Amino acid sequence: MKMIKLTRKLSQDRRGATAIEYGLIAAFIALAMIVALPKINTNLSAKFNAVNDGLATPTVPAA
Repeated sequence: MKMIKLTRKLSQDRRGATAIEYGLIAAFIALAMIVALPKINTNLSAKFNAVNDGLATPTVPAA
């Protein structure tokens, strides 16, 4: 009986619901970043390599 009463009491208690919601939102944002960052890193790395190659072999305009 005590367990049933405790379960009912906890299910009706709304304190802390906002904190849990914010925690879930933060977790979803973190998950999205974990999924997206490797793809962004690959593209960004390719861009920096292209810039580096361009700086390593400069072209001089014809006079």
